[in-house]
Amino acid sequence: MAPRSTAAQNLLIDADDTLWENNIYFERAIANFIEFLNHRHYSPQQVRSVLNEVERDCIVKHGYGMHSFAHALVDTFERLSLEPITPELHARIHSFAHTVADHPVEILPEVPETLNYLAQRHHLILLTKGAMAEQSGKVERSGLKEYFSAIEIVAEKDPSTYTEVAAKYGLPPDSTWMVGNSPKSDINPALAAGLNAVFVPHDNTWVLEHEELAAAPENSRLLVLEKFPELRQHF
Repeated sequence: MAPRSTAAQNLLIDADDTLWENNIYFERAIANFIEFLNHRHYSPQQVRSVLNEVERDCIVKHGYGMHSFAHALVDTFERLSLEPITPELHARIHSFAHTVADHPVEILPEVPETLNYLAQRHHLILLTKGAMAEQSGKVERSGLKEYFSAIEIVAEKDPSTYTEVAAKYGLPPDSTWMVGNSPKSDINPALAAGLNAVFVPHDNTWVLEHEELAAAPENSRLLVLEKFPELRQHF
C-alpha cells in the first residue's frame, strides 16, 4: 500500500480506459461486425475467438489503433466468409472501425478533479500506447493535457519502455508509479522495470490486455484501487 507522504511522487498515468472510455466502443463495433457477418457455422463466440487471434497478428504487423483494427476486421471476414469480399463489403467493414474513430472522448467519473488534485502535489506524465495521430488527437480533445508536464505516446508498453521513460525524465524508481487498468501493459511491465504501480481496474478492459497481476518485486510496491478518484486518498 502507498503511504500518504508529503514528498512529491512521479505518476505515469495511462489514458485509454483509465482516464476515458475506449474499449467499449471497440466492443460495440465488434458486436455489429459479428452480427453483419452472421456466420452460418460459427457462433458469435467462435467468431470473436478468431478475431482475437487475427488482432494479435495485426498488432505485430500494424501496431495499435484504427488502422490495425480495420485490418483485423477485414482479415477475419476474409478468413470466415463464405463469399468473396467486394469493394462494397470492404467499405462496409471499414465503417465499423470508423464508428470508433468518430466517437467523442468520454472522460471517466471524477478524473479531471482527481488530476487537478494530483497535479498540485506530484509530477504527472501521461503515458499511452497506440498510433501517434490517434492518441495525440484524443489527448487534445480530452481537455486533460494541462494537468501533465509531459505526454509520452509509445508503440508498446514493455519493461524497456518504462526504463527508457524513467531515464528520459530522471525519475527515481522508488518514487515513480505507473497508474493504469491493464495488467499486461501498465502494471506487470512497470513492476518488472523496477517501478511501483497502481492498478485501477476497468470492467471492459480489452481481452488482449488481460493477464494475472504480478507480485511486486522486493523493492517495488503495488497498490490496487477500485476507482481512479481513490488516488486522492494515497497521494
